[in-house]
Amino acid sequence: MKHCTTADGTGCGMPTAKRKTGRKVMKIRRRMRQAMLAVMMLCTLCIGSVLAKDGKSGGSDEVTILFTHDIHSHLDEFRNAGGKVGGFARLKTLLDDERGSNPATFVFDGGDFSMGTLYQTVYETEAAELTMLGRLGYDAVTFGNHEFDYRSEGLSNMFHSALENASDDPSIVLPEFVAANIDWEKNDTEDNRLIWKALEDYGSTPYTIVEREGVRIGVFGVLGEDAEASAPESGLEFEPIVETSKEVVKTLEKEEVDMIVCLSHSGTNEEEDKSEDEILAKEVPEIDVIVSGHTHTKLDKYIKSGDTYIVSAGSYGEYLGDLKMTPSEDGRWNIDKYTLHHLDESVAPDEKVNEELDTYKKLVNEEYLSRFDYTFDKVLADNSVAFTQMDQFALEVEEDPLGSIIADAYVYAVEQAEGADYDKVDVAVAPSGTIRDTLQKGPLTVSDAFNVCSLGIGADRIPGYPLVSVYLTGAELKTAAEIDVSVSPIMTTAQLYPSGLHWTYNPNRMMLNRVTEAALYDDLAPSKEKKAQKLKDDRLYRVVAGLYSAQMLGAVEDTSKGLLKITPKDKDGVEIKDFEQHIIHDKNGAELKEWYALARYLESFDKSAEGISQVPLSYGQTEGRKEEVDSKNIIDLVKQPNKFAVIVYGVVIVIILLIALAVRFIIKRRKKKKNMIY
Repeated sequence: MKHCTTADGTGCGMPTAKRKTGRKVMKIRRRMRQAMLAVMMLCTLCIGSVLAKDGKSGGSDEVTILFTHDIHSHLDEFRNAGGKVGGFARLKTLLDDERGSNPATFVFDGGDFSMGTLYQTVYETEAAELTMLGRLGYDAVTFGNHEFDYRSEGLSNMFHSALENASDDPSIVLPEFVAANIDWEKNDTEDNRLIWKALEDYGSTPYTIVEREGVRIGVFGVLGEDAEASAPESGLEFEPIVETSKEVVKTLEKEEVDMIVCLSHSGTNEEEDKSEDEILAKEVPEIDVIVSGHTHTKLDKYIKSGDTYIVSAGSYGEYLGDLKMTPSEDGRWNIDKYTLHHLDESVAPDEKVNEELDTYKKLVNEEYLSRFDYTFDKVLADNSVAFTQMDQFALEVEEDPLGSIIADAYVYAVEQAEGADYDKVDVAVAPSGTIRDTLQKGPLTVSDAFNVCSLGIGADRIPGYPLVSVYLTGAELKTAAEIDVSVSPIMTTAQLYPSGLHWTYNPNRMMLNRVTEAALYDDLAPSKEKKAQKLKDDRLYRVVAGLYSAQMLGAVEDTSKGLLKITPKDKDGVEIKDFEQHIIHDKNGAELKEWYALARYLESFDKSAEGISQVPLSYGQTEGRKEEVDSKNIIDLVKQPNKFAVIVYGVVIVIILLIALAVRFIIKRRKKKKNMIY
């Protein structure tokens, strides 16, 4: 009999009863196999879930990344056009709320946490900013360029003060300090070693790993090219952020972290080739999140490059950045929600934080402001002028009353400081890059005046840039005006706000030849007495500016690749090598600080019936200090050329003549050939 096998496995020749029994057995076996498969699938899902918690996709369903940058010592609330905003007391409330709703919450800062308010005056002795970041529970922070404003000694003192605070108060847990792109083999001067030792004592590393709720985040910090250029006081040479980041990322991948976060004090820019953090994201795609500081950018929508997110929350702690992130199937992360929480008056302040800040205020009054016979909240003047808000300041090349009142203050304060020995100041200039805040409507306090001109430290090692006196020729003053109208459109920090010098310019003229007229005026005199005084190219004029600004005037030649040149001189015409030797002092020998000049000027105005100084309404409008003449008339475009334009025009004419001669030569040769043929 032919052997066969049926689908159920019973033989063709098997009796019917046995085949039925066999089918039942097979059905039972099949059900058992299906049940086993279901159990195996369930186990696989469970194992996958466990692995997901331990692997790249993280141990929590949702991770929260909270971030700030460019706080600039704004520990207290401050006023803007919309009311009172910011402040660490409000920030603490929001941080606690977020941690309460999700234990897998991480908090980072992208640098420039210092320099911008009176709290910075106890930077070295109290380390108020870094200590308070610790009290608020920040996990990691990095350098900004302004952390170096008090130079290596000041930075070293700040780190050691923070360590001392944490030692005295166990409740303070200082944040990890990450700085990856400093090569200490290259940076080996005595000042460099002072910074290295401070970082070593603090426990700073290129990167750190923060673990919470089973999620391991690798965090590292870098400082970019533009930020490095803005920190000449650091004395350090920083490595390129892309090369550094590639190396750090390799190391973090070996550490099997779930997420990589870069705290980058480099910034973004509308011009793609200058947008350092966008370049970083493209070149190092393994980074998951870049907290982008330095440019004070407020990104209402994050920038996404591949699987990398770039985020920014503005400046001064007005906003808290918030990322809600979940793991994706490919091991990277998705942003489910991106929020910039506004720290406005709807957020209740943490009273304990305010108590801590009151302690710092007392120290500021005792250790710093007592030198000037001032207190933190003393009212200097009442203001009804709507000065430009900082988010709109210096966006266009134009006169701005905020810059004007600051420059006028310099002239006034020098006259008051020198008294009978006053040597007339012809011109004062305040660059936009050194103006850090505006003047709001209402009462203006000592704190408000300081915030406007808060940068730097003097030769006396007392916070605040001092005013310096230099001399420039009339021709160089015209060059300074040219820098304003030609360079500041591409570098807004170079825009100059003058007192005593007025200029007219045509934006349609050739770059570096846009200024058509420049003359001297006495801007502190009544309007009817303001008369133009013609500049003489070879004559020396006294110019007052902040220490940093004067140093930058001397760097114009390098910045312009030799096209423009300004050489600050003393009154005898000798080139200045050391600007600290030309700091202006008062009758008691104290340095005349920029902010103090503004404070004194605010106090000097006519008083109300209550005895409060009133800011003149004349500052509510422009006065023709920078006047634009928008003309495309050919005569207006080429008249009154400066030396640079003459050279360019000369080169162009020579090229045109050479082309004309070449064309003429070719035509003659062709005619000659034709004549020969015929």
